[in-house]
Amino acid sequence: MDVVLLKDVDKLGTEGVVVHVKPGYARNYLMPRGLAAAATPQQLKALEGQQRQRAKQRERLKAEAEAVKQKLESRSVTLTLTLGDDGKPFGSITAHDVVEALARAGIVIEKHTLQLEQPMKSLGTFEIPVRIHSDVTAILKLSVVKA
Repeated sequence: MDVVLLKDVDKLGTEGVVVHVKPGYARNYLMPRGLAAAATPQQLKALEGQQRQRAKQRERLKAEAEAVKQKLESRSVTLTLTLGDDGKPFGSITAHDVVEALARAGIVIEKHTLQLEQPMKSLGTFEIPVRIHSDVTAILKLSVVKA
């Protein structure tokens, strides 16, 4: 029996996929739990419409991510780090600090998009990858100077 999955099902498939399962499994488990529906012509037509809408939404999100990438790569951010008399840093530059500096510059991103492995505790210029979208990664230029 062919069914259309309405939700992701472990070891079977993802939402919107047509799969072939045994009739008892579909009738007794998938359909009562709202995980699948019979693959009727009407259901398949509705599925195609939903897939078109998702594709349009993915393209729109990717275009927005490309615009943010252009903004990020056209600017560089400068942050200050306080050093002691012996040259050791007091504190560090974290992802939160970078996100706040970008927000002051008018670019809003989420902290988890920064691919900062550990806080920066030295002066210099760094290139930080920012994963905006699954297909779009920007490189942010960050300068850390002495306060």
